[in-house]
Amino acid sequence: MRNKEWEPKLFTLIKEGIGKEQIKKDIISGIIVGVIALPLAIAFAIASGVSPETGLLTAIVGGLIVSLFGGSRVQIGGPTGAFIVIIVSILTTHGMEGLLIATFLAGIILILMGLFKMGSLLKYIPQTLITGFTGGIAVLIFMTQINDFLGLPEKSIPSEFLEKLVYYASNLHLTDPWSLTVGLATIAIILLLPKLTKKVPAVFASLVLVTLLTSILGVPVETIGDRFGTITFQVPHITFFTINKETLMTLLPAAFSIALLGALESLLSAVVADSMIGGHHRSNVELIAMGLANTAVSLVGGIPVTGAIARTAANVNNGGRTPIAGVVHALTFLFIYLVAMPVVKFVPMAALAGILIIVAWRMSEIHVFLSNLKVNRYESAVLLTTFILTLLTDLTIAIPVGFLLAVILFMKRMADGVELSPLMYSKVDDQLIFSQELGEYDKRIRIVEINGPMFFGSVFHLLNIEEKLDKGYKILILRFRYVPIVDSDGIAKLRVLLSDMKRKDIQVLFSGLNDNLKEKFLKHHLIAESSIFPNIEEAMISSHERLKQRFSTIQ
Repeated sequence: MRNKEWEPKLFTLIKEGIGKEQIKKDIISGIIVGVIALPLAIAFAIASGVSPETGLLTAIVGGLIVSLFGGSRVQIGGPTGAFIVIIVSILTTHGMEGLLIATFLAGIILILMGLFKMGSLLKYIPQTLITGFTGGIAVLIFMTQINDFLGLPEKSIPSEFLEKLVYYASNLHLTDPWSLTVGLATIAIILLLPKLTKKVPAVFASLVLVTLLTSILGVPVETIGDRFGTITFQVPHITFFTINKETLMTLLPAAFSIALLGALESLLSAVVADSMIGGHHRSNVELIAMGLANTAVSLVGGIPVTGAIARTAANVNNGGRTPIAGVVHALTFLFIYLVAMPVVKFVPMAALAGILIIVAWRMSEIHVFLSNLKVNRYESAVLLTTFILTLLTDLTIAIPVGFLLAVILFMKRMADGVELSPLMYSKVDDQLIFSQELGEYDKRIRIVEINGPMFFGSVFHLLNIEEKLDKGYKILILRFRYVPIVDSDGIAKLRVLLSDMKRKDIQVLFSGLNDNLKEKFLKHHLIAESSIFPNIEEAMISSHERLKQRFSTIQ
């Protein structure tokens, strides 16, 4: 059977054949998800500081490419709330051209990640790190929506988190009651409608109802039209930009943040979808598709794209089982963009703010956040550091610092878990000692068992072996049955230990080495093969023979 590792899921399913009944379900699901995603695409775009048309264009182009070339059966791609903070930061610092270049570079990085089969490696990103920065993003999204939710008159608000807090605290008295009412009504409909019926998309229904009521009753609130004018279909044009060395070095950190966040969210969404349908996505193909989608949307003036967990789940729940649903979702967007955009100008900004506040709350997963805080102080340190840095700096700093801290704390915990345990024994007479495991043996033999990986963070234990042993031994057996790896630092420290033992006329034997360690020790000429034994019993027999040869008789 030909290897399908690099084949998009849609291509595979077409070759295998898709039933007419399933195609019908996919088309219906795609239309429903397109309707659900419409207000989100507009809200995410506006919250990110770009026009509503940009969000729609991103959903159309990005969503189409993700479904055509992705590695998941049901993934829905498009703009998501997770990118809002990064996009705002890049726009503030580098402008729209800088955002397009960063998105293009992120696409290239994602393609390379897929080609180098890094899809499976992303599962090693600590959950506390992900929880920390998604929690931080959720708070920041909430903060960006307070102004429109309360209808405050000032539209140019501070960009820094602490400055925003001060601004809102000092301007609460300027709250517009109409905007607040519209925002609360939107939230109420989103939360209450699913309890009455699950057949109607709550977010879309809330937007339609609130827009109709405010328009019919003439409620004096700011609308999309007031801020952006009438939204009409515009044929996208290819955007050309110049990438020189200076631009590359300036925007590469932002590009890596977009790529990493996009990869994590996309693959997490694919994993969730797999659990819902009993499928198995192709992670590297998914990364390549996300890369293609981001490079494409950057060329037509769009914003970053990734897999959307909520929309993907909605696709599954409505019967979608093949990428056809994702393609129809993108085409539904295109149809709405072509014929219905003039109506969008009546949507109140406070309603969009209410939708994004719900998005932020759900993204925060407060129960997971609080649960992770209770695990241990190491997990809490990574979580809180990433969370606080996300709020006070940005993800280009929060992600690498949080990851570095997670790695350091992981190594410390691994090092703390390494044990050097001398074999317990009791004295029988002047020549023999006794252990429960091995019985009687010569008192000039000592056995030390090492438990755990010997890497640069833990090898200092090796140089403290003598502190754990009494005097008078002539043979030291190092029991390695529970040592999975030894890195270059471990080899170096073992060499120092062996040299020190040789100077003191003490022989060192090894027992229980796995095949990889045995090969490594011999390759580095650390010790002769005659001093390596598969188990402690054979090492003990050899020890007695060596003592006999050395001292002629066992005393």
